[in-house]
Amino acid sequence: MKASWGENIFYFCNYAILSLAGLSCLVPLVHLFSLSFSDPHAVMSGDVTLWPIGFTWETYGVLFNGTRVLGAFWNSIVITVVGVALSMLFTVLAAYPLSRSHFYARRSWTLAIVFTMLFSGGLIPTFLVVKSLGLLNTYGALWLPGLISTFNMLIMKTFFENIPEELIEAAKMDGCSELRLLVQIVIPLSLPVMATLTLFYGVGYWNSFFSLMIYIQDTTKLNLAVLVQQMIQSQTILQEINNVQPDDIKDVTPETVKAAGVIVMLLPMLVVYPFLQKYFVKGVMIGAIKG
Repeated sequence: MKASWGENIFYFCNYAILSLAGLSCLVPLVHLFSLSFSDPHAVMSGDVTLWPIGFTWETYGVLFNGTRVLGAFWNSIVITVVGVALSMLFTVLAAYPLSRSHFYARRSWTLAIVFTMLFSGGLIPTFLVVKSLGLLNTYGALWLPGLISTFNMLIMKTFFENIPEELIEAAKMDGCSELRLLVQIVIPLSLPVMATLTLFYGVGYWNSFFSLMIYIQDTTKLNLAVLVQQMIQSQTILQEINNVQPDDIKDVTPETVKAAGVIVMLLPMLVVYPFLQKYFVKGVMIGAIKG
């Protein structure tokens, strides 16, 4: 059907607004990218906008050789990979039983879990529990308290409920156990929601900041988010860089080092997102069809 004149105006306004919103998010990122690859003199003079001036890799050389960014990068990978694996495992184990109509007291369990979205023990009680478990200064303090996101679990539960019941019954008639049914039938059919929630959990763990500031005292265990924040707040960052020759320090500025740190922190998520984007909308929307 051909769109009417009013619909065309509506679509045009929508595209214009969304384009402006997209540019408002993209322009700062491009500016940081340009700063990190520009000549320090051009940066100090304020000539750099959306394109690098005097393209150079020296800032990244100083960043990788003179800061703890590589160690923090590895810490972020460990936190994210292990955290996502654990969270997805326990989210599936929680969502699948609640999605089965024959599960005893399913509604009561669901309401009890939803209750945690509205009320929690609070920061201090949570800290005391983590401390009593001996998890302070370990990554377990990051993984255990946020092991399952109630919101993500409800999305997965609803997705599982949308799988045709006839398929489940046919598998059971063939002698399929609950575990085999989950592993060989339900999970392969749920790739959209699995990919979507993996992205949700991955972004959350990768950008972990507040929990590390509370539970982790060992500076060698900090992740990129905390390290970059410390770099941005530091007023004497070049003086704090270790193992770098003085001549190399003269070739960079604090602004370029900070911009390079932000790019290094953002790049992995920017690389991963396009591979999961095709599942993103489908996973969320299918999981939200039924309440």
